[in-house]
Amino acid sequence: MILNEIKNYIFITIGLFLTTFGWVAFLVPAQIVGGGVNGIAAIIYYITGFPMGISILIINIALVLLGMRILGFKFALSSIFGIVTMSLMFLVLPKFINEPIVTDRFMATLIGGALAGTGIGIAISSGGNSGGTDIIALIVTKYRNISPGRVILLLDVAIIASSYLLSQNLETVVFGYVEMAVVSYVIDLVIEGRKQSFQITVVSDLSTNIAERIGVEIGRGITLFKGSGWFSKKDKDIIICVCQRYDKQKILRIVDQEDPGAFITIGRVSAVFGYNFDRIKM
Repeated sequence: MILNEIKNYIFITIGLFLTTFGWVAFLVPAQIVGGGVNGIAAIIYYITGFPMGISILIINIALVLLGMRILGFKFALSSIFGIVTMSLMFLVLPKFINEPIVTDRFMATLIGGALAGTGIGIAISSGGNSGGTDIIALIVTKYRNISPGRVILLLDVAIIASSYLLSQNLETVVFGYVEMAVVSYVIDLVIEGRKQSFQITVVSDLSTNIAERIGVEIGRGITLFKGSGWFSKKDKDIIICVCQRYDKQKILRIVDQEDPGAFITIGRVSAVFGYNFDRIKM
């Protein structure tokens, strides 16, 4: 249990580093206004030169208190860790990056947004977050079946739109929306990619053996349906098994070992609720 928590915090730190690096190395040098608390801090920095790390820390304090009330004390620990870590990274990393890595604003937007989205996705998947709109997204997804990326997307639309009132630069707003779209897409890609599930259907004369091995060796539930082959006129047990991405190849290997001639279909499922999977959030 302790080792698992340590592993989670290591991945949270890696995710926060990627997010901070995306901002410091690509977005900030290109004067891009992104979404979330980082976007607000960026606007303050562009106008006043006030350090983004300090702005991020101050703004997140109120949001952490809100998250603590709704998501619990454990959430507060991971949030405080994420906020403090990211704030320190925003203060330290600029000292090691003296000039832009890329000069083209569009490339900076794509690369910075991809890094930021990947980092946030890794942090959320590991039980952490970087504060800001991530906290609001986690609060909403606690009660509603909506992806964190979509919640963050809606919040970022308002933040980036408001930046026009200060910059009076339409190009900056457009690049901000491009960054926002990239971040939202990559967040969902990282989070949902780790939870991707498949429904495997197997028709075989050795369904009992296959089902027994799947249950014992992989620990996945199996449902057997009675079926009848139209051409063979034989009754057969049809296996239905819903599994996660990392179990798919193991199940296929078992089927191939038991019955190389088995008929198999595999389909992606958009959501799975129940034992060993997600809970329904109303």
